[in-house]
Amino acid sequence: MKKISCLGPKGSYSELAAERFGGGDAEIVLCRNFAETIRKLESGETDYAAIPIENSIQGGVLQNLDLLERSDVFAEEELVLPIDHRLALKKGVSLAQIIRVYSHEQAIGQCAEFLRAKLPNAQCVHTSSTAESLSKLDENSAGIVGAHVRAEGVVLSAENIADEKKNFTRFLRLTRAAERTELSSRMIFLCAVLKHEPGALFRFLHIFAEGGVNLTRIESRPIKDVFGEYRFFIEFEGDISDGKVKRLLQTAEADCAQFRILGAYD
Repeated sequence: MKKISCLGPKGSYSELAAERFGGGDAEIVLCRNFAETIRKLESGETDYAAIPIENSIQGGVLQNLDLLERSDVFAEEELVLPIDHRLALKKGVSLAQIIRVYSHEQAIGQCAEFLRAKLPNAQCVHTSSTAESLSKLDENSAGIVGAHVRAEGVVLSAENIADEKKNFTRFLRLTRAAERTELSSRMIFLCAVLKHEPGALFRFLHIFAEGGVNLTRIESRPIKDVFGEYRFFIEFEGDISDGKVKRLLQTAEADCAQFRILGAYD
């Protein structure tokens, strides 16, 4: 049986994504954080890892972009999950009693309007995952969890409390880079550090424009040990097995200080 590592504890959106990736036939290995999720894959303790990479409201999951770039992994599959946030309370506890709300930073940010309107004086405390907030519940504390979560003695709000009801998070299934397969793909994901000179970004993007390639995402992250320089994460529509696409990637790489393909998937 294949093993898939993901962020825990049980009930996290990452666990739900891992279950979908595994098709019900994989062992889910729950981890304390995203770094551990990837370390278990790199060490061979698991066969795959599932991580969130982008949210439709808050954009890229920045720590995971950085982890992807630093890790010896490759994305082979994409999954988009609808996100349905519910307020979790101990049975019998009312909103008037709540002075703290626990959840993952992104979940708290995505429910900001509800929290301002209904719990304006409550302290928001970040946890490593939405599911972890269940362990913090008491007569003065609430959590924000997924609608799929079930726990004894815990009541979920009847409605989604997110500011934007059409909320989606994109997950990637990772494998070890040495075991990557390049059969075909609909999307290609890469990162690049451009030469620090005038026109570098224009030239780089022009390569894709000339090749008739549709860029679907571009995001920059600061290079941690070089102030004022950035790494670009770019996704575009393309079949990695296509000769034209391969030549385009070779041209793009030649114009970069650093270049790496992070994934190719449907």
